[in-house]
Amino acid sequence: MSMSERYSRQTILPEVGTAGQARLAAANVLVVGAGGLGCAVLAYLAAAGVGRLTIVDPDRVEESNLHRQPLYRMSDIGQPKAAAARAALLQLNPGVRIEALVERLRAGNAARLVADADLVVDAADSLAVTYILSDACQGAGSVLVSASVLGLKGYVGVFCGDAPGYRAVFPEMPRQAGSCAQAGVLGTAVGVMGTLQAHLALAVLLDLKPPVLGRLLSVDLRTLHVGDFSFLGAQEQQGPPLRFIDPADVGPEDRVVDLRSLSEAPRSPFAAALRADVAALEAGGVSVPPAPRVVLCCRTGVRAWRAARALRAQGHHNIALIALGE
Repeated sequence: MSMSERYSRQTILPEVGTAGQARLAAANVLVVGAGGLGCAVLAYLAAAGVGRLTIVDPDRVEESNLHRQPLYRMSDIGQPKAAAARAALLQLNPGVRIEALVERLRAGNAARLVADADLVVDAADSLAVTYILSDACQGAGSVLVSASVLGLKGYVGVFCGDAPGYRAVFPEMPRQAGSCAQAGVLGTAVGVMGTLQAHLALAVLLDLKPPVLGRLLSVDLRTLHVGDFSFLGAQEQQGPPLRFIDPADVGPEDRVVDLRSLSEAPRSPFAAALRADVAALEAGGVSVPPAPRVVLCCRTGVRAWRAARALRAQGHHNIALIALGE
């Protein structure tokens, strides 16, 4: 099959044409996350002829993934998702260049990975990753298409570039972060949101009008309610933001507070870390001694964010966060 035949049904669109197809072929897109959202994003971007895709995901395929991650097969169980996704996508479109990075998106590698991309897609379903990517995209002037879905509800938005960043729309993390393992998720809901995310990514690459930059779409797939608004007028946060750092960035003068319980994590990667419960910190029942910098760490970053707000109210101002992951 010739390339002109492969893409004929989209190049016939006046919004695409041969010039638009050439733009897609020349594009380099970073996709962070090869799970439910990422499978839909990657499949449609590869099928559309996006010339280069970089996949970043540290996880391996599990049987519980298969109901919502159709790039994978039973034979892929135990394999790194990034590598399995690459193999599946090359079967779909061997004309696309695909790099698979079996690693976690971190504060330490985000700027480098974002700098190499024309567009960044956040499909990681991790709030810490979203804030890290938004900060990196704002620094590079890159556009970020971010989505999240839980249960039967989700949202997708187009941030950064010439639009406000994620922090301008979501200045605070929620007090608790749900997960698919805890709250459940319907495979079709993830597929719908991932497909919308892919569509918005293509809209940015093709420079479709009206622009999608600075817009957020929310979808309730139980009630079939769709909401949409522009956040182009949203104000960026004032004052120093709470930022995530790498564990390797922790220095000897930092005061580290590990917010995970001993049953959750019997050993901390920081030998001198103070163990504390976030609720006790918020209630003032735990005192953190003064230090040049306080570093708060937990699994997802949500407890660290809550603790940082409490410590700021208690007079600590130089605070960094770490999301340690699983």
